[in-house]
Amino acid sequence: MHTGDSRPGLSGRVIGDYQVLDLVGRGGMAEVYRARDNRLGRIVALKILAPHLTYDERFRMRFVRESRTVAGMDHPYIIPIFEAGEADGLLFIAMRFVGGEDLRVRMARQRPFATERAARVLGQIAAALDAAHEHGLVHRDVKPANVLVATGQSPGDEHVYLTDFGLTKSATSASGLTSQGQFVGTPRYIAPEQITGDVVDGRCDQYALACVAYEMLCGAPPFVRENQMGLLYAHVSEEAPPASSHRTGLPVAVDAVLARAISKSPGDRYPTCLVFVRALREALGEVVSDPSLRSVPYTPPGEQTPPPGLRRADTVPPSLTRLTTPSARIGGRRPVQLIGAALAVLVAAGAAAALLMRGGTATYPGSAAAPFSFAYPASWEDRTHSDVSMVASPEAALFEQLFATPVAADWAPIAGLDGDDATGVFAGVSDTLDNAATVATSLPALLPGQVSLGAATQVTAGGVRADRFQGSVADPADPAHRLEITALVVPRPVASSAFLVYFCAPAHCSAETAEDLLSTFSLTP
Repeated sequence: MHTGDSRPGLSGRVIGDYQVLDLVGRGGMAEVYRARDNRLGRIVALKILAPHLTYDERFRMRFVRESRTVAGMDHPYIIPIFEAGEADGLLFIAMRFVGGEDLRVRMARQRPFATERAARVLGQIAAALDAAHEHGLVHRDVKPANVLVATGQSPGDEHVYLTDFGLTKSATSASGLTSQGQFVGTPRYIAPEQITGDVVDGRCDQYALACVAYEMLCGAPPFVRENQMGLLYAHVSEEAPPASSHRTGLPVAVDAVLARAISKSPGDRYPTCLVFVRALREALGEVVSDPSLRSVPYTPPGEQTPPPGLRRADTVPPSLTRLTTPSARIGGRRPVQLIGAALAVLVAAGAAAALLMRGGTATYPGSAAAPFSFAYPASWEDRTHSDVSMVASPEAALFEQLFATPVAADWAPIAGLDGDDATGVFAGVSDTLDNAATVATSLPALLPGQVSLGAATQVTAGGVRADRFQGSVADPADPAHRLEITALVVPRPVASSAFLVYFCAPAHCSAETAEDLLSTFSLTP
């Protein structure tokens, strides 16, 4: 997602020794391009960091240092990094280009995973995480979208790569918050200690991995709530339902394994990610014959030894303990007692607004695909499709595919989404909307599935008179799979008309989000 920085696309430019070819994806801190290494002639993925990070000297130094650490790991399940540096005032990482799709797309296509398939993929991710932890790095944003599946890998035989290590944080970092009081992580998978600003180590990655495992096996993550605040509260204060209650035939032994890995207190979790996955495999009934692959006996938190490269919360230097709450205190209270303490920590740190109320604060600055700006929830990711349209959503990759092929759209991945994730905005320009008299018939041609629109309402957007429509789009094969829409069509002087479409799953729509999108709309020069 955008951070508010605005710059023209880099396609066609030369950054260091790399010829930038085309945009692959965009996130909150970086853009990723397909590029050609002019020295070796190979295709690479070139991650260009947001310009504002270039001006942070401490970040620059840590970025280069930790990227070099990742590059030196040479692990089969970690994206190989070829180079990290700076050129033309831009920080970049050059890494292996993996053609294919991410694990999020595969999970949307098939929910839940077969147990053997889930165990295989989780084992690869766990091995990558443990290797990083041994080198003193904590990922802090483990999620399916950060796991790439190599092209040509069939279900059950995937070779995966954990990515986004270039923006990790060292294991000795004081807290899960950034210097601006914002957490790094994704609400669906984030560990309690990251939310509360507590000391983080590799066990926060284990928590996230366990949330991914839960979703793989059950078809849904351990916590699903109406909004982001409720989701964060659940991670800190509530117990997840037993996994076996979601899936018939799942061994009840799995419940205890997952419950331990998503314990509120890091000290109650497994000592490493691989030990967690080995215990999960045994609970699933797999025969683990190699002694090195067996789970270890449970050790009480007070006697547990942290993995290599990690430190106990109670051994943090005094200067840091004054700023944080020891991890052991999180799990030492019953959930009903924890709510006040958790919220008090957030408020006292001045982070409540940054952590829980960031929706509507990110700004899309405009691009060739969508030459206008608007505000949207900062938890969304935005993606541009071939400079002709853009999508912002918690599941941007899936909705980009849906809107990019409106006639032959594949609704199956969308049907598998949770309601809170089936939302976002689709925007762009089209000369088919220039005739006000035919907008009601030409707008549906830009949208997927069966489109139903109500009568236009005259509104003002960005100081320009515009048409607003309410309606829905639905899967032609199963109209029960439906999205509600609020559409805005804005004429532009001497240019194609702009459109912005807010979409959401029925019963999960936010009138506030829709109004924020439309009220902050502004045409860019």
